[in-house]
Amino acid sequence: MVQQSPPPAGPTGPAGGPGPAPATKSGLSAGVVSTLLGGGLLVVFIVQNRNDVRFDFLWWGFTWPLWLYTIVTATLGAVVWIGLGILRRHRRRVARRAARRDEFDD
Repeated sequence: MVQQSPPPAGPTGPAGGPGPAPATKSGLSAGVVSTLLGGGLLVVFIVQNRNDVRFDFLWWGFTWPLWLYTIVTATLGAVVWIGLGILRRHRRRVARRAARRDEFDD
């Protein structure tokens, strides 16, 4: 059995001629830039909010740095927001499936 080698890799244009040169990316991507910017802003936020905050709830009392409290609160809020979005999307999907099922039953 004879094994044939694959044709040379590379872009080809019409009639097998050379095609356009591949696009090259230079610089940083938007994701890298936004990550670096967000990280820098987070460091500035932490440095500026190093005060301690005292919390009293029923018989519990504790002290947290303000930056930690703010980040924990924002994270919990984001989790709730995303969770509500997932529930909404699930309910809409179930309703759409039920509507399609009713449509085919007629």
